[in-house]
Amino acid sequence: MGEPKIPIDVLNNYEVVSVEQVTEPMLTDYVEKYGREISYNHKLNPMIQVEDTDEYNSNDSTLSQEEERANWGGKMEFLLTCIGYAVGLGNVWRFPYLCYKNGGGAFLIPYIIMLAVVGLPLFFMELAFGQYASLGPIAIWSINPMFKGLGYGMVIASWLISLYYNVIIAHTLFYLASSFTSELPWITCNNTWNTDNCLPYEFTLTDEERVNYTAAHAHNGTMNTPSEEYYKYYVLEQSEHINEFGSVSWKLALCLLASWVIVGICLLRGIQSLGKVVYFTAIFPYVMLTILMIRGVTLDGAVDGIIYYLKPDFSRLSDPRVWSDAATQIFYSLSACSGGLIAMSSYNKFNNNCLKDSLIVAVINCATSIFAGFVIFSILGFMAHEKGVEVSKVAAGGPGLAFIVYPEAIARMPVSPLWAVFFFLMMATLGFGSQFSIVECVLSALTDEFPRYLRTRKGSYTFRIAIMASSFLLGLPMVCKGGIYLLNLVDYSVGGFPLLVVGFLELVVLNWIYGYDKFSENIEMMIGSKPSIYWHICWKYVSPITVFVTILCNIILYKEPTFDDAPYPAWGIVLGWLISSFPIVVIPAWALYKYCSDGGLQLLKVRMRPTDDWGPMSQRNNVNIELPVYNKKPEVSHAGFSHLISSTSTVNTVDTPLGSTMSVAVLNNPKSTNMLNLYKDAPGNKV
Repeated sequence: MGEPKIPIDVLNNYEVVSVEQVTEPMLTDYVEKYGREISYNHKLNPMIQVEDTDEYNSNDSTLSQEEERANWGGKMEFLLTCIGYAVGLGNVWRFPYLCYKNGGGAFLIPYIIMLAVVGLPLFFMELAFGQYASLGPIAIWSINPMFKGLGYGMVIASWLISLYYNVIIAHTLFYLASSFTSELPWITCNNTWNTDNCLPYEFTLTDEERVNYTAAHAHNGTMNTPSEEYYKYYVLEQSEHINEFGSVSWKLALCLLASWVIVGICLLRGIQSLGKVVYFTAIFPYVMLTILMIRGVTLDGAVDGIIYYLKPDFSRLSDPRVWSDAATQIFYSLSACSGGLIAMSSYNKFNNNCLKDSLIVAVINCATSIFAGFVIFSILGFMAHEKGVEVSKVAAGGPGLAFIVYPEAIARMPVSPLWAVFFFLMMATLGFGSQFSIVECVLSALTDEFPRYLRTRKGSYTFRIAIMASSFLLGLPMVCKGGIYLLNLVDYSVGGFPLLVVGFLELVVLNWIYGYDKFSENIEMMIGSKPSIYWHICWKYVSPITVFVTILCNIILYKEPTFDDAPYPAWGIVLGWLISSFPIVVIPAWALYKYCSDGGLQLLKVRMRPTDDWGPMSQRNNVNIELPVYNKKPEVSHAGFSHLISSTSTVNTVDTPLGSTMSVAVLNNPKSTNMLNLYKDAPGNKV
């Protein structure tokens, strides 16, 4: 085909301009948002070719190719990162405890149901959301700028979690370092930190004997195991009450510093370095779990522990708290609604099958939780057998399981230092696997929000180091002598309620405001097919209703936080609510800011002004005016003039003598004023 011929008379109406003059205004927003320089290569072809430049220009804050938004090095890097992110310390110390507390094997019923109606739908939705836009959890809310506060809420929740999570990892590193010895330090009661209430492991007492021994030897009415005193009085140097906060524990502060240094080194180059580290942090814990499982099931009493773990108590299913715990554990376990899944999937290739990935990771995560329960309860069964008590007497959850109960069980094994190294090495890698993704979520979210400043080489390194340093300093209060109280309070406040609120709003915004139809078309663009009816029903109806009901249950069944069965003081309860509400308050706060900054404040001022008919009753009903008549043509003697006056009056200028004056009552409103102007401007009339 030849060049198109355009008539001369048409061409004369146009001005010849350069391509830059036309395209520059259209691309200004793109450059400002993404910090990328645009070049033009039009030559003789009028078609515009937009190319990314690979040269750094300090005046325009543009980026080199190395500083562009990265992608995963391969499919396996993404899967392992998601597995490491989802499978964390909670799978080892939280799920097994919830399982036995809420009906044993019967708890698997609500757990699997909640996985199907809440966990999987949210997991797939967030992976698809992030992959489609290739943006972090803050910048991605350009889909609905009024709800950008959701992104900030996610990042704040992740940041708060990272602060206390790394403190727990610091405890794990301390135990790991202490395990490289010929005799574990928590075996005997002959250490400087032990009290007169320490009960050696070799004492195997019945309940009656324990009561008599305690009455004869205990100074405060209770007896402690060596592992309990090691954790409380040596590792934590725990104060008696949260009001006695005390000074920083130097040994835990050094471990906390080491953990943040490790996180900083592994995340200094973002996902390019994270993608390599996860090959170890995601796989090694399964090796350790398998070794510990084999060792556990060969111990005396292991079968009793496993039976206790799985024995169903179906009567517990009638308790709404069991279902609430199942839903909350799904959020906690899959790490949904904290922004990490959006951040990790945003580095995927556009046509990656995120549906398949979500199924793989969710199933592996839940299977790991169940598998970890066998590992933990086989050891607890052995310890109960050794102590001559029921499994319920030794079962515990949270840090108490990891740092008191399990170390005691290990101390009773032959070659105990070896098993201690294996266990705490597994705990450390599990912790770091999740912590890397949690922190990277915060870093990538802020980098995508402010790319002009944070995606340059110098800006990126400075920003990441600054985040690590500030997070270390903010974590120091949790390694004080009363820091364990604060750690428990932050964990209690952040882990459940804020994530549920974020999840509910995320479901509503994406599937009701943005629209399920549009979202399903976006997914079709990526994976080649629209989501099935199962996802449609869950995203629009079942999941939001379930999450909303769970929020109500958490409010109705709310219990104030405690530590070692001791309640927190009033200021501690208030602090907990402030921590819990922090990620939630930013959502309406941002919406209000966006409304006001986009002209809503001016509109509000206009809407708050009095209307035109505001005033005394006499003025609001009518106004008496005089109209001199200069002409009485028939065409101006219209009956519509009655709109100017009260509804019961009429005026006809035909019957009005020339030069006379009409006194009429005119309605005082904009409509009447317009009618008066029409009469005034009519031919032959003069008012």
